[in-house]
Amino acid sequence: MDRLEAMRLFIRVAELGSFAAAAQQLGVARSVVTRQVAALEAHLGVKLMARSTRRLTLTSAGTAYLEKCRVILGLVDAAETDIAAERVAPRGPIRASLPLSFGFARLAPLLLDFAARYPEISLDMDFSDRRVNLIEEGMDLSIRITRRLEPGDVARRIGSGRLLVAAAPDYLARHGRPRQPADLAHHECLGYTAAGSQRWSFTVDGQTEHVPVRSRISANNGEVLAEAAAQGMGIACQPDFILARFLDAGRLETLLEEFPVPELGIYAMLPGNRQIPHRVRVLLDFLVEGLA
Repeated sequence: MDRLEAMRLFIRVAELGSFAAAAQQLGVARSVVTRQVAALEAHLGVKLMARSTRRLTLTSAGTAYLEKCRVILGLVDAAETDIAAERVAPRGPIRASLPLSFGFARLAPLLLDFAARYPEISLDMDFSDRRVNLIEEGMDLSIRITRRLEPGDVARRIGSGRLLVAAAPDYLARHGRPRQPADLAHHECLGYTAAGSQRWSFTVDGQTEHVPVRSRISANNGEVLAEAAAQGMGIACQPDFILARFLDAGRLETLLEEFPVPELGIYAMLPGNRQIPHRVRVLLDFLVEGLA
């Protein structure tokens, strides 16, 4: 017995409510359909259909099995479609939600390269730090930078990032340099409100230590906080891709290097209600390679 083919026949019989109608539609003898469904029932050890001279109905086991067969065959068809799609260039629309600072600094150049390489892709980039509802807003993916995912998130990790602690030479000259994370209690720290917590995390003796900080100035944008730090207004804890130009220009100095901040994950968040299209998987592979 070809189990997948038997499943297909079973689905057709269940949908049409008749062995004869299924056989006629498929262009095969009724005996072939009957034999395949009977073999499926024998293999499972349960009756899937209750037959009478006038009608055919599904048993409770048959109803449950029908739904599972549809899911299984849908996955098989999707896999075969994807394999066929890989023989041709990806095409079609991709809508992506991207974080502002990381999107401008790192993702935009990669995405423009991707669009140039695959001219049959149409790319719609939405730059925002808000958390989007992919299904409601019709997005194919969003990029999120976080230490942990929420239960139920469907995601692929595409890279990692580092947080650095930094301050301006002028600030350090006036207030001194913190030597350990606990010293931050005596300093003006610049709060990142999107993090949802006024505690900074460090690795101390191999363990993660959470340090409360106080903030007179806070914002939900890292570029603003980096500029405030460069103007001597406090200590910032921001990703390396934001602080890099300030460090290179000598406007900021890194602090507490011997107590690294736990690594951030860079994730592509995906809708949980559908298969990932071939064009989106090609983009994810491209981003993983580019961010490496």
